Amino acid sequence: MLVSACLAMGVHKYYVAVFQLNYVPAKKEMQMTSRIFIDDLEAAFVKKYKKKFYLGAANEVTDANEYLEKYFAEKVHVKINGKEKALKFLGKETEEDILICYFTLPAENGIKQFNVSNTMLLELYDEQQNIIHANVKGKKKSLLLTNDTTAGVLEF
Repeated sequence: MLVSACLAMGVHKYYVAVFQLNYVPAKKEMQMTSRIFIDDLEAAFVKKYKKKFYLGAANEVTDANEYLEKYFAEKVHVKINGKEKALKFLGKETEEDILICYFTLPAENGIKQFNVSNTMLLELYDEQQNIIHANVKGKKKSLLLTNDTTAGVLEF
């Protein structure tokens, strides 16, 4: 996948974050993985919280996960079948210059309609693109969200 290959590069001249959502019927949940450039997220945190977090580094601040959870909750909103669902932060890891965060959302009644609003990093970069990939029972659909279009709907 081109986006994955581009995300693995060192210095970047574009602003993109990728969000993969997979429905797991046995667990009655949607699992979300986000892939975001660490330097972009760090810049957003410095702007918003007025301090450096050293995300993914050995000297990362001790409450970094709390701030990640708070920032994601503010920037990513999901409705499943018309009902707002809260993100539950599970953890994170790094892969070169990418921060990978893991979340779950309850999906007790399956998924027919999936609404997502994602304003991640839009306060920093006019060119920011947030790509949403969703996989529900083998059906794959995607959205491209930008400053011009911050939300979208997927039907399954």
